[in-house]
Amino acid sequence: MYSPDNRKLISGASVLGGVPRRRLLQGAGALGLAAVLHPTAAFAEPDDEGERLGPFGPWFMPVNLGPVINQSRTTDLNTHPGISKNGLSLYISSTRPGGVNGANIGNTLEIWVSERASLEAPWGAPVNLDAFNSGPVINSIGSNTYAPNFSADGHLLFFSSLRPGGSGGSDTYVSRRSNKHDDFGWQEPVNLGPVINSPQADDAPNYFEDEETGSIVLYFASTRPGGPVGSPPGNEHIYVSTLGDDGTFGPAFLVPELSSTSNETRTAIRRDGLEFYLASTRPNGLIGTNDIWVATRDSTLEPWSTPVNLGSTVNYPGYITGAPALSWDGTTLYCYSTRPGGFGVRDLYAATRSRLREDEGDNSSGHRR
Repeated sequence: MYSPDNRKLISGASVLGGVPRRRLLQGAGALGLAAVLHPTAAFAEPDDEGERLGPFGPWFMPVNLGPVINQSRTTDLNTHPGISKNGLSLYISSTRPGGVNGANIGNTLEIWVSERASLEAPWGAPVNLDAFNSGPVINSIGSNTYAPNFSADGHLLFFSSLRPGGSGGSDTYVSRRSNKHDDFGWQEPVNLGPVINSPQADDAPNYFEDEETGSIVLYFASTRPGGPVGSPPGNEHIYVSTLGDDGTFGPAFLVPELSSTSNETRTAIRRDGLEFYLASTRPNGLIGTNDIWVATRDSTLEPWSTPVNLGSTVNYPGYITGAPALSWDGTTLYCYSTRPGGFGVRDLYAATRSRLREDEGDNSSGHRR
């Protein structure tokens, strides 16, 4: 069974000269990951040192990202966003035509990227990640590719795919790029293998590096057996796998405090590890048909609190809101929703909140962190 203490026993970081450094996927043996991925830089880059997150104000109502991002065709799905550390590249999962699946009559999800010149600039038209490749590299013909998620240094892209050659259902894959600012420099992705992937669906990866303890974990959702007692077959729950000293992710454990008998899918974790967002259909406090919830903790060695619904400001009564993705500074929450007023079946939205001075924080809501 997973517990916070497990992280101390199977931490995947080494220390060089007193500075924690990742040993990402080194020595992966038969998985062949070492041929694709290389060691990356230290946890904290110079511009992060000493930076404190929060406290934060409440979330404002999500704003539709507009018709450049969201298309108006009734068959189009725009879902599962991922945001780069610098906030200038928005990765989306979309069934729009023009990718490796051509006209995409079968509505296959592919990963696209929209770029902007600054945080104040508008988002540009999404471009398929394989637009400049001679053939499919990241995306797959006839198989969904979705739920992009980055390592903290921007060199690794984790995502889910149903492509052939996996463990059964959707699997987690990882790709590397040498230039963290090149959105079209991703290498051939590699399956993380059967230790972490199961014959069931394993998707929506969420990579987290704990700067306090040096551990590296991957949260994800899975329909594998072993969920909370009473869960209907096929429901997804939240699992976590820890990176070991050999550079590979170990067996996945259920995270009981984040899982219910209902469905839990896409997740996002604040980079200090003190807030955890998830999409869930759990009934106690449900506002729409699927909502975004948040769990908190005071340190990364403690278990998560019971998730709390973000409320009707973010979630919409009677409609789906899901797939949270959090900006590096914790002030912007990207998501998708089927609420009225959009352009397609599922549109992408962004909610914002302000960082407060320490003396402005109000902990009555449980979100002053």
